Amino acid sequence: MDEPHPRHPAQNPDVAVEVPIRSLLAADSPRTVPVDESHAQALAHSDRTLPPLLVHRPTMRIIDGTHRLRAAVLCGRDTVGVTFFDGSAEDAFVISVETNISHGLPLTQAERTTAALRILRSHPDWSDRGIARRTGLAARTVATLRRREAPGPAPPGRVGQDGRVRPADPVRGREAAARLLAGRPTASLRQIAREAGIAPSTVRDVRRRIGEGVDPVPAAQRRSADTPAPAPPPVPPRGRGQPLPVLVTSLCKDPLLRLSEAGRLLLRMLDLQVSGLRQWERIVAAIPPYRVETAAAAAAQCARDWQELSDELRRRASAHTPA
Repeated sequence: MDEPHPRHPAQNPDVAVEVPIRSLLAADSPRTVPVDESHAQALAHSDRTLPPLLVHRPTMRIIDGTHRLRAAVLCGRDTVGVTFFDGSAEDAFVISVETNISHGLPLTQAERTTAALRILRSHPDWSDRGIARRTGLAARTVATLRRREAPGPAPPGRVGQDGRVRPADPVRGREAAARLLAGRPTASLRQIAREAGIAPSTVRDVRRRIGEGVDPVPAAQRRSADTPAPAPPPVPPRGRGQPLPVLVTSLCKDPLLRLSEAGRLLLRMLDLQVSGLRQWERIVAAIPPYRVETAAAAAAQCARDWQELSDELRRRASAHTPA
């Protein structure tokens, strides 16, 4: 369902109606012991007016009020006041857990844990905090249950308590945004955010980080998600490197290079080098004899400049490689 807070008319006494007790079915309760007779006896002998039961209309199954129903039976009544909930059976169970948490006999830790696991299966797109609030557990406990015991693939996003959808894995969301920005650098923030399943402000931060030449995912998020940062490809030894077109093609696939101005400049320089190599003979033939020495000197100087750049990159790679 779209809304993370199932609504029901339990707080509205005007919708309460009398129904035959025999028409009601037992509750789909998170409790392992459905009825505590001593509690039901106490309610039966109480002088106060008890609130109506909450019933799932499609099935006539009790959502909240099992002990009040038992008290009515002990008092010899044939009917009981109820209010109806018309949602799904899964949402009815959620409301049953919430009402048992908020009043009446408290649920045990095992009962709350079992209820949380069931809600995780029926509402996998709900946030850990939202399920924790409904079951009386800690958010960390729900997160552990989700990782360890909840089956099925993880949804792309989760509905928070405020109704907003957030990515289940922020690291994957940022990486998806980086890939989309690399392919469509002129796309709007909202368009990228919608496709990556993250907020436009997060896309803006990803674009900023890429422009600065750093990982689009902050180190703290990678550590919390236990996701290793993408390792740079190993630098091949001199004299045994891959062909230049293969190396340039690999570099062109990197979003960090494609989205930064300096990175795009490097890719253009390398692409021009590849194009020149493919027309080497034509270039040599086109140089006038009286310009051969000058062109050779310029080529030699370019080679020295490229070598200095190569040496600097290797020093940088060595400095970032753990011993």
